[in-house]
Amino acid sequence: MQIAHFIFGIFGNATALFLFLAPVVTFTRIIKKKSTEDFSGVPYNMTLLNCLLSAWYGMPFVSPNNILVSTINGTGAVIEAIYVIIFIIYAPKKPRKRMSGLLVLVLSLFTMVALVSLFALHGHHRRFFCGMAATIFSICMYGSPLSIMRLVVKTKSVEFMPFFLSLFTFLCGTSWFIFGLLGSDLFVTVPNGCGSALGAIQLILYAIYRNNKGGVEQVDEKATNKYGDSIEMNHANIYSNNNNKSHLVNVDVDDKV
Repeated sequence: MQIAHFIFGIFGNATALFLFLAPVVTFTRIIKKKSTEDFSGVPYNMTLLNCLLSAWYGMPFVSPNNILVSTINGTGAVIEAIYVIIFIIYAPKKPRKRMSGLLVLVLSLFTMVALVSLFALHGHHRRFFCGMAATIFSICMYGSPLSIMRLVVKTKSVEFMPFFLSLFTFLCGTSWFIFGLLGSDLFVTVPNGCGSALGAIQLILYAIYRNNKGGVEQVDEKATNKYGDSIEMNHANIYSNNNNKSHLVNVDVDDKV
């Protein structure tokens, strides 16, 4: 049982790392153009908070036997922090201020959770408090593809939902779901079970609409502008190709900064 628990943890680390590195294309574009254009920086801050909380939850003094949760989320926190810093550097003045303020809020929330759990709570209460915080933001992160799934149904086209990212979302959620089951840890099982289910739905949608061509032409110009540059899921971001380019665009466009 312990061997299986470790194996699924390693596999979860590998698939999660793939998802964390997916926005590299987006940030290569930002650096080359020295502009964030219409990309939103909000998902990167939110994923940073999720990684920090999950990494903290996996620490041995919070929840035993979850060090693999800490390794990948600690790595993810570093990667997301780099994304946020790059975004702040190249963002226009007004969005830069908002992003900086959001970053301060993210770090403040994490610091508050860490300090409260460290000095005010012990044992089961500490684990419950940190686990709930990590679970809430993990579910929010996994829920980010809902917008693009709605677009797929509307346009009857999977052009904005790449297969391999949907597949890795499913594999990542499933790996950590099984990891949580083997470790009898609901705070790992529940959010990743949601992620696994959403990933499975994406694959089903892909199977249904994969042969449809030109479905995107049915979308009006407003919808195209809304979804047309990138699709990001940060672990909670999902990515996609543009209509005729290979650029990545943010799913969470309603929160554009």
